[in-house]
Amino acid sequence: MRVWGRPAGGRRASPRVRFDHAVLGSAGIAIALIVLAFLALPIIALVTYQPLHALVHGFGARVATDAIIVSLKTNAIAFAVMVALGTPFAYILARRRFPGRSAVITLVEVPLVMPPAVAGLGLLVAFGRLGLLGHALDALGVDLAFTQAAVVMAILFVAGPFYLRGAIAAFSAVDPTLLDVAATLGAGPLRRMVRIAVPLAAGGLGAAAAVAFARGLGEFGATILFAGSFQGTTQTLPLAVYSLFDANLDQAVAIGVLLILLSAAVLLLTKVLGRSWPAAGSGFAPAIPRPGRAPR
Repeated sequence: MRVWGRPAGGRRASPRVRFDHAVLGSAGIAIALIVLAFLALPIIALVTYQPLHALVHGFGARVATDAIIVSLKTNAIAFAVMVALGTPFAYILARRRFPGRSAVITLVEVPLVMPPAVAGLGLLVAFGRLGLLGHALDALGVDLAFTQAAVVMAILFVAGPFYLRGAIAAFSAVDPTLLDVAATLGAGPLRRMVRIAVPLAAGGLGAAAAVAFARGLGEFGATILFAGSFQGTTQTLPLAVYSLFDANLDQAVAIGVLLILLSAAVLLLTKVLGRSWPAAGSGFAPAIPRPGRAPR
């Protein structure tokens, strides 16, 4: 019998085998360095494009602060709506089997592969003043297009599926036996989701939420078509970069670096919190109702 890279009986590998291993190891290191350089060089170029004091000064410019406020406000609202409505929806899709479930999940995933510009165009012709629901909304005195509400809707449409897909996977990984036991002990569907499924799936839910939030911060195409780019109202950080690209490249680079820092902070926070979140299927013991107790 021959073990890979080493003859049977514990004999040393031949010079040819050792040479092959050395070549493969060197090639692997070279490939890794090329990939890392390709990913890191654009970020390094942005950070080092201008002196540090000029970069920091650019963070405090009026256009940057306005874009930060709009981005954080709209993303916070979209995030709250996404978690509040998306969590029970994902739980239902993960737990229930019904006719057309595959079609529903496919519909959820379509925005993941849809070009952002097409997403913005779809939102405009659906909710714009001359769109599919435009007349009905106009009769109610509601005008969504080119408002801050349109920014929130664009973020929800583009980033929401990232959370839904991750949440479905997280809930699917929860041991269904625990939920079934809780049901036999009197816990209703809502209590089973809140007290058992959500704590067990917290790691996956948190990761999905972080990815969705980061995607929302970087949203551009759908926002500019459906909400426009008005400073202080609908101009988010990516739109500010685009508007300043010709007028003030230094300022555009500063806002780009700020976006990188915000996105990196979200990912870092996810990794830190992920260590304390229980993974689905781990030894975490959720609160299962005691026999005879009325469900809350």
